[in-house]
Amino acid sequence: MKLTILGCFSATPRTDTNPTSQVLEINNHLFLIDCGEGTQVELRRNKIKFARIKHIFISHLHGDHFFGLVGLISTFRLLTRETELHIYGPKGLKDIITLQMKLSESWTNYPLIFHELTSKHSELIFEDEKVEVYTIPLDHRVYTNGFLFKEKPGDRNLDMNAVLNADIDVAYYRKIKQGFDVENKQGVKIPNHQVTKDPSKPKSYAFCSDTAYSEAIIPVIKHVDLLYHESTFLEKHEKLAAPTKHSTAKQAARIAKQAEVGMLLLGHYSTRYDNLKEFKSEAETIFKSVELARDGKEITF
Repeated sequence: MKLTILGCFSATPRTDTNPTSQVLEINNHLFLIDCGEGTQVELRRNKIKFARIKHIFISHLHGDHFFGLVGLISTFRLLTRETELHIYGPKGLKDIITLQMKLSESWTNYPLIFHELTSKHSELIFEDEKVEVYTIPLDHRVYTNGFLFKEKPGDRNLDMNAVLNADIDVAYYRKIKQGFDVENKQGVKIPNHQVTKDPSKPKSYAFCSDTAYSEAIIPVIKHVDLLYHESTFLEKHEKLAAPTKHSTAKQAARIAKQAEVGMLLLGHYSTRYDNLKEFKSEAETIFKSVELARDGKEITF
């Protein structure tokens, strides 16, 4: 699983910082999470292939999280895309995008499929044989969701020494990896646990931006390997967090600690701050495993 930060600042784009957008590579999927202005440029800068993006997740309808979407959709059209594109986001997103395409007479030449979200409870919105994606209801000024990405448990690993000693035909290897007991060449049934090892622990990633401090999300994100949680403000500006429905670095750390996550990744910084190291320092007074998001940063876990 690899996360690439395309943009991690709040409000307006600048020459050296970009609004929110991320790419998560998980089990051969390339998921785009939010699409602020400049996302196309950052995708190219980070050498991410447009054609591999088949699912886009939009957290909410504030411009710094989706103003780059219609441009990206249009570019896909100019690149003669044929593969369908699925977009998951709040109700109203479809109206916004289709109106822009209608008035500019630039309908896509590929299937564009919207999955509009309205539930205020966590729900499963995508699933295949390897991955699940759930919403994380957040507390912001407009309807907002974070997203939880979870690997499903993989096949069991063959213990080749045990398999060979048990004299099992190679034709049964796939069935063994799927967890079945099989018969060896002598017709003796071999219990699966004797010839396999547990699969690797499934990984998980939770994206939470934008939101006020909310302990309601803790059961949804419990024990995730990596948590991205917005930290718009430092403690000295905590008074600004509540009315704007944003969080401080310390508040993000409190969520990480209570949810017992593996690592906390801070982002969505207000552009009022020049020294981002202060965010890490404040968060580490509460939760030790903290990283700072930076445009272009990659995290493999």
